[in-house]
Amino acid sequence: MIPPYLSRQQNVGMDKAAPQLGSEPRSGWVLPGALPRVFLPTPLTRPLDSVLRRVALASTILAVSVVLVYLDRGGYKDSAGGPLTFVDALYYTTVTLSTTGYGDIVPATESARLINALVVTPLRVLFLITLIGTTLEVLAERTRQEWRQSRWRRQLTDHVVIVGFGTKGRTAATTLLGHGVPAARIVVVDERPKGIAEANALGLAGVCGDGARTDVLAQAGVGHATTVVVSPPRDDTAVLVTLTVRQLNRTATIVATVREEENAPLVRQSGADTVITSSDAAGQLLAVSTLSPRVGQVVMDLLSHGGGLDIVERPADEADVGRGPRTCREPVLAVVRGSRLLRFDDPEAGSIDRTDRLIVVRAGARPPSG
Repeated sequence: MIPPYLSRQQNVGMDKAAPQLGSEPRSGWVLPGALPRVFLPTPLTRPLDSVLRRVALASTILAVSVVLVYLDRGGYKDSAGGPLTFVDALYYTTVTLSTTGYGDIVPATESARLINALVVTPLRVLFLITLIGTTLEVLAERTRQEWRQSRWRRQLTDHVVIVGFGTKGRTAATTLLGHGVPAARIVVVDERPKGIAEANALGLAGVCGDGARTDVLAQAGVGHATTVVVSPPRDDTAVLVTLTVRQLNRTATIVATVREEENAPLVRQSGADTVITSSDAAGQLLAVSTLSPRVGQVVMDLLSHGGGLDIVERPADEADVGRGPRTCREPVLAVVRGSRLLRFDDPEAGSIDRTDRLIVVRAGARPPSG
């Protein structure tokens, strides 16, 4: 049972939803029971670029048609008499592709008529499609997005789900990306359309909805995820989300964050493997920085990926096997042996085995001084 002070007010009535896939979500309302929407990242295209591409395609179609007609100019008959010139071919192609067709120049031979039927007519259709491409693009957008979603869902496995895309969730996502996790393997769940838009801007797929609901988490593929990061703004929400995630996936690693230390045991009992207390962690770092500012700088350097010092986990290599943690080429903080985590000074760590994994400090680019 969850204590009364951690009870959550469920939304009654209608759920907030967001708009078209690939665009910035806007606030709106949908009928109760509707499935949460999935928003896949879409590359932004400037309107001018889209227009220029259509103009270039239309010009290419026109040029190909002119060349075809001019090469077969002997098969056309001009009502004014005389052979067809290049200007005549350009004129005929223009009025034909635009479906005006004055009839002053017509294909007279079988070959010319065959080319018109099999080549020029399809080009005419393609030309018209290009001209009204904006309208057709709007009409076909939903089908295209449904196809993208279907393909995305088939490939969605062994991924990371981040529930809550506030400051903590966004930092977790950027850190994962910095460690080489592909954007396609990260899915964000957030109630706020703005949060989903920010996730899409990072190239991440997003599901707009309440992370404590089973149908929302199912849309994010929680059942096939390897790791779930629970970072909602409230501790009671973290408990409910963790319970729901553990119900859907018994094997996933759940990393949760809470504001208050007193709520951490509840989140652990709900199924979280690791619980981080944000207020305590920030307070401890403040105290360390107060007593020794340089120590605080080193800790922040270790936590910030991509510059200076990084904490990484790697398999033991041939140079490490048989050596003690203190004598490895990189500073070893801990040894992961099976399901046990042994500190570098733990006597049980002994010498490193081939199957061990090492948590080491790795030096990267030096951060700017000052």
